Amino acid sequence: MHSLIHDVAVTTTSADIPWAAIYLGILIGYAIGVLPLWVVFAKAGEAGWQALIPIWNTLVLLKIAGKPMWWILLFWVPILGLVLYIFMLNGLSLSFGHGPGFTVGLVFLGLIFMYVLAFDSSRYEGPGGARLPAPLGYATA
Repeated sequence: MHSLIHDVAVTTTSADIPWAAIYLGILIGYAIGVLPLWVVFAKAGEAGWQALIPIWNTLVLLKIAGKPMWWILLFWVPILGLVLYIFMLNGLSLSFGHGPGFTVGLVFLGLIFMYVLAFDSSRYEGPGGARLPAPLGYATA
C-alpha cells in the first residue's frame, strides 16, 4: 500500500529533470543576450521589445547602424555575411560615438561589449554616427 501511494505521488521521473534544467538554461541565456539589445534599442530611440524577436532585432540593428536592411539577405552568404556583419557592428559602434577599437571588441567579445554599449554613458548620434541636431534649448558642442 505504501509503495502504491508513493508511485502515484511521484509524477516526474529523474529523466525529466535534465530537460527542465536545459530549458531553464536556454531561457536564462536568451534573457542574458536580449537585455543589452533592449537597452541599446531604447538608447537609439527604438522600442526595446523589438530585441525579443530574432530576425527583426537584426533589422533594427541595421537601421541603428545606418546600413541597408536588405543586407540581412546577404548575411546568409557564408564569407560575405560575416564581413557585412562586421561592417554592421562598426556602424553600430560609430552610431554611439565609439571607434574602431570598440568594433574589434564587438566582433571578438560581442556580449561583453554589447553590455558596455548598453550601460555606458555614450549617446546615440544617429545612424552610422551621423550627428543628430541638438534638441531645442541645448547648446551644440
